[in-house]
Amino acid sequence: MNTITVSAPGKLLLLGDHAVVYGKPCLVTAVSERLTVSLSPSHDNAMHFDTPGVSDTRFVAAAIEAAQGSWGNRLPPVLVATKSGFSGNYGLGSSAAVTVATLYAIAEYIGRKVTPGELFRLSRNAILAVQKVGSGFDAASAIWGGTVWYEHLGRTITPAASDHMPLIVGFTGVKADTAAIVADVAKKYAAQTERVTRIFDAIADLVMGAREKMAEGDWERVGKLMDFNQEYLRDLGVSSEKLESLIVAAKGAGAWGAKLSGAGGGDCMIAVAPKEKRGQIEKAIEAAGGQVIHITPNAPGVRREP
Repeated sequence: MNTITVSAPGKLLLLGDHAVVYGKPCLVTAVSERLTVSLSPSHDNAMHFDTPGVSDTRFVAAAIEAAQGSWGNRLPPVLVATKSGFSGNYGLGSSAAVTVATLYAIAEYIGRKVTPGELFRLSRNAILAVQKVGSGFDAASAIWGGTVWYEHLGRTITPAASDHMPLIVGFTGVKADTAAIVADVAKKYAAQTERVTRIFDAIADLVMGAREKMAEGDWERVGKLMDFNQEYLRDLGVSSEKLESLIVAAKGAGAWGAKLSGAGGGDCMIAVAPKEKRGQIEKAIEAAGGQVIHITPNAPGVRREP
């Protein structure tokens, strides 16, 4: 058996953060930085892992368990090797990417045809087995690629038009604890259900508006909708002082709009901006203590590599 190599992209959540966990829609884009999983024959009849780019190997193990439990094929002894084109600290969905890539690599290795829907179901189950919470949008992004409209916890996954996305990404330098933040929002939802539901409904309206404006290429309006989304995320208490400083810096330098991307508390912020102001906005983010991450949106989904 030859080596099988598969890659899956990272992601950025454009709008719909946290509300998506409660079935509301979100818009997510796959990014150019990819995580690679290779399977090759083991020469000593034992399973081996070489995962320097993956800090948490539980997702690889959960993907293998999900594949064997669903497909009934006992994976022969292999060396599982991973390589990441981005830091797991960025919050770009490395856990979902490695889960999706591992499952797809196993399918290729054992000669099984797998549909995107089946791959999504297995990936989401594997991720939930490890982290207990999550909506699944990051796995959907890694599988389908491009920019995706994701709703009803995966019952609706459709492409969204988003060519020439003028996106700027800034990393706070702080690794967010996604599970803890999602759990904290869940406590607020339980204690203030009516108030938090109103916030989620309002965010859903913004996502729907952004989908239309993205299709029209009206990125200035998308930026304003991002600003409104950020206001609701502040109300949920998931932003942070560092995120706010980078957002203020980007907008002060000419961005149309900016917000956190994902769970909050750290990780990345995103902005949309005119091309001619990109340089000054990136300098402003760096001057505020952020790290500009140069990535391209609308990347292809999971695929086998030559």
